[in-house]
Amino acid sequence: MGDSAYHAASRALDRVIKRAIATMESSRDQIYEIAEQAREEAEQLRLELETVRRDVELHIRENDRLEKTYIALRRRLMEVSRNFTSFSEKDIREAYDEAHRAQIKLTVSQEKERELRNRRDELELRLKNLNRTIDKADKLLTQVSVVLGYLQGDIARMTEALASAESGQLFGMKIIEAQEEERRRVAREMHDGPAQSMAHAIIRADIAAKALDQGRLDEVREELSMLKHVVRESLADVRKIIYDLRPMALDDLGLVPTVQKFIETYNEKYPFITHFAVIGKVERLPSLMEVALFRMIQESMNNIAKHAGATLAHVVLEFLPLKVRLKIKDNGRGFDPRSVAHQGSFGLLGIRERVKLLKGNIDIQSAPGEGTTILIEVPHQGDHTVLDEST
Repeated sequence: MGDSAYHAASRALDRVIKRAIATMESSRDQIYEIAEQAREEAEQLRLELETVRRDVELHIRENDRLEKTYIALRRRLMEVSRNFTSFSEKDIREAYDEAHRAQIKLTVSQEKERELRNRRDELELRLKNLNRTIDKADKLLTQVSVVLGYLQGDIARMTEALASAESGQLFGMKIIEAQEEERRRVAREMHDGPAQSMAHAIIRADIAAKALDQGRLDEVREELSMLKHVVRESLADVRKIIYDLRPMALDDLGLVPTVQKFIETYNEKYPFITHFAVIGKVERLPSLMEVALFRMIQESMNNIAKHAGATLAHVVLEFLPLKVRLKIKDNGRGFDPRSVAHQGSFGLLGIRERVKLLKGNIDIQSAPGEGTTILIEVPHQGDHTVLDEST
């Protein structure tokens, strides 16, 4: 193809992609608006549903009380009726009127309970359908964002990428997809965790305020205790989300304590044992290097948990004068590192890419039925802070 034809094709491709981007951006905005409207409506339904559920519980208790009262009055009426000669006409009429009033009151309250139950069921169904709509919109947003992220790249680089190795293309797409999926996951966790807890806390605060206005101090104390519990749970959710995004200990304490805590959590969470060992003088490495090494350990452990079927794993971090050596070994089912399926594994691609960015080396040793050993070496300048192992 001549240069003029190539440039004409490139310009045509540019126009097509720009139109596609404009259309998809408009669609993405519309999907986002639908999702946000659905979330707002779902939030209102949740608040209303919680109120209705409380009313149902109150009516159930009230109906139990009214039913007991009615039964007692019916017995009284039957006693008066059987022994009408012992009671005056006034007594008989009062017994009948009281039983009749109690019956009407019970019937009205039971009808109200049925209405509340129907309203509760209706709200639960609407909320369930809204949550389905939100999930579909979120998934569609992720897919659209992935495609947009790919299309919005430089056209020349995209054309070049089309002719490059398939693993490079796959990894680029996987990175974009992972970023969007991570954002969606964090948004969902924030919405389902802290956001819900805060909404619940507002309701509790309103209930406490009303009870305080009416002088019901015992109820105020109970609601404040519940409010404290809700806030504590919300704080725990926020801390977990922050840790998943980036452990604060990595900045404050460094790589070794963070990995130690991470391994301890894995030993509590998964049915296999992981041993962690450190060799050499522990040093504080550049922040980007510590993050990369931690993510490599994290990704390797995730792969072991998901795919290896291992009962034992070892993580060894060795500090050498001009490099850091990381060894991760498990006794799982293993695999053939030369197979296309495993070479294209997002986990291994991510680890290889991080090692490449650190100008390091990686060696993966594995075979079916013989476990897996990952050996990583990354260089450093040797002028970092040496930590006293006794501290």
